[in-house]
Amino acid sequence: MSTLHHHRHNPLNCIIPPHLADNILEKGNPQQIERVQNNLIESDKFRGARQSFAETAAKPSAIAGQKDRKVYDAQSGSSLPGNLVRSEGEPPTGDPAADEAYDGAGATYDLYDEIFKRNSIDDNGLPLTSVVHYLQGYDNAFWDGQKMVYGDGDEDLPESDRLFNRFTKSIDIIGHELTHGVTQYEANLIYRNQSGALSESFSDVFGSLVKQRINNQSASEADWLIGAALFTSNVNGQAIRSMKNPGTAYDDPVLGKDPQPGHMSDYVETTSDNGGVHINSGIPNKAFYETAKEIGGFAWEKAGKIWYVTLRDKLKSTSDFKEAAELTVETAGELYGESEQIAVKNGWAKVGIEVILETDNDTDTDTGNNQDKDTDKSKNKKGCANVLGILSLFNF
Repeated sequence: MSTLHHHRHNPLNCIIPPHLADNILEKGNPQQIERVQNNLIESDKFRGARQSFAETAAKPSAIAGQKDRKVYDAQSGSSLPGNLVRSEGEPPTGDPAADEAYDGAGATYDLYDEIFKRNSIDDNGLPLTSVVHYLQGYDNAFWDGQKMVYGDGDEDLPESDRLFNRFTKSIDIIGHELTHGVTQYEANLIYRNQSGALSESFSDVFGSLVKQRINNQSASEADWLIGAALFTSNVNGQAIRSMKNPGTAYDDPVLGKDPQPGHMSDYVETTSDNGGVHINSGIPNKAFYETAKEIGGFAWEKAGKIWYVTLRDKLKSTSDFKEAAELTVETAGELYGESEQIAVKNGWAKVGIEVILETDNDTDTDTGNNQDKDTDKSKNKKGCANVLGILSLFNF
């Protein structure tokens, strides 16, 4: 287990984590440092907005099963939402950022609608509102509780100083941020420590599934990278995170080295980043990757549904890795059967979290209580294992 000691928190749910900003402030050139300082000031304006909205917002009425996308242009300003440039069904604008935001929102809607039978982000037809060209040189993207907001990255800097491309360029980033909205309306995971890391991980999972589905890739064909198009060629890195190999996404003189662990033995104790929500999310990310790889085929079909139903029906706002592992194993048994349940169990075991199962064939210690045994068996409709408990191999 490693420990970090930083004290700047950023509860706004942005795709670029605080540790990247910290590294740029320490190692960047004057223009890059000024850019990060301005971005942090702007982010402060939105801190806590999504949580506040989640606590007070009522689900709007809408027509079931209809996409309703709107894209606005902030014209490099801070007044939101800006000018409407594209509505549902209208042709492309010719502005890459606006059209990428429109298409990415549509692909995310389609994943949730066609695979998980969910009617938009709130399951009640919430319009998908996107804002592009937010500020000048804003190196981030975020869901503010009601809409998506995207910066243009470093496109206004000299080419040699650019670190980030525009933030609509990676479709998995769009799926990631919109999934924060799904989590807001379902488990509403507290954005701190392990529950916050789970929130980040679920967003990475479904963001990756949006990309995999658009590319028609199986679990074995996918790259499992998050934000593969975000870095410019000036950065020594392939993405901001790797679900397959956490900790390997980048190793750059300015941005530093990817700090994500892929196992509980390397769990990072930190006061920064709301308890490491963007760091320790590498652990459940890898658990999902290992699960999807073992199940095989398209990851959105079984592994994705297991994770979605767990998020929708079972997780609580305070759930931690231990509970998430237990509940995903349980859900796998309820939806499918023993084979898929074992795959989920194995996925968590590979990151250092063991789920202990009792199968129907296990011997009951109370051999005289046949009625209780029959009752227990009747609960296992698919004849798969019951989750009795879960033990972490590493306490922290």
